[in-house]
Amino acid sequence: MKLPFKIDLNDKVAVVTGGGGVLCAEFAMALAANGAKVAVLDLNAEAAQKTAAQIQEIGATAIGIGANVLERPSLQAAADQVLAALGPCDLLLNGAGGNHPKGTTTKEWLEVDDLSDSSLITFFELDPKGVEFVFNLNFLGTLLPTQIFARQMIGRTGCSIINVSSMNAFCPLTKIPAYSGAKAAVSNFTQWLAVHFSKVGIRVNALAPGFFLTAQNQRLLVDESTGEFTPRARKIIDHTPMGRFGESHELVGTLLWLACEAASGFVNGVVVPVDGGFSAYSGV
Repeated sequence: MKLPFKIDLNDKVAVVTGGGGVLCAEFAMALAANGAKVAVLDLNAEAAQKTAAQIQEIGATAIGIGANVLERPSLQAAADQVLAALGPCDLLLNGAGGNHPKGTTTKEWLEVDDLSDSSLITFFELDPKGVEFVFNLNFLGTLLPTQIFARQMIGRTGCSIINVSSMNAFCPLTKIPAYSGAKAAVSNFTQWLAVHFSKVGIRVNALAPGFFLTAQNQRLLVDESTGEFTPRARKIIDHTPMGRFGESHELVGTLLWLACEAASGFVNGVVVPVDGGFSAYSGV
């Protein structure tokens, strides 16, 4: 892969959750290309192993592990495997997350007539279990891996945690209250952790990606029959000053900067938007 610059992660062990997805697979590859030994964790063990195999193809060290970020025993088993195969974790990238239809409204605004339309999911029909799933996946899916892997960092130097928030945490999008609220929690938790871990030498920061085309949002943003952008996609681009979606490699530079102790050793508790200006634009 083409890197924006090189950093020294030799002898570092990086753990990437959600590493079977598009963005986090690219993150794992970038860390490996800079010398890190990478443990790729994903609920889908096959996807984790596929990413690990791609890393191995470039001559780097990686293992793929199936793990559920919402189950402590699963995470502990993964941590034990990482420790035995690669050594203690130096860098934890909490990338697992996502949304769910049951935490999503049909329309952007509520109108009076919507209350009598049984075909719509309004705010009042949001499924508490769906909202709970989204919140747990994003927030607890960040908290639990941190509880497990940060223990391996205590008493060692140069360790850090990078969470994946979202521009939703700055400016909530319509229709997805559960996801927006969950990512806001991740941003707040990032700041809390940065303070809490400051005396044991663990830095905690976060990336806040804007809109990137991924397997998860492809159907929402691209019309399957025509290949054209959907109306929601057009609205996103119209409200992104740079006028386009981001590409996954454009997150790598910020990731590497945060991962590099020499470059960002005094950076702690920040949430960095990488969104083409979306969160800075009022729409006027």
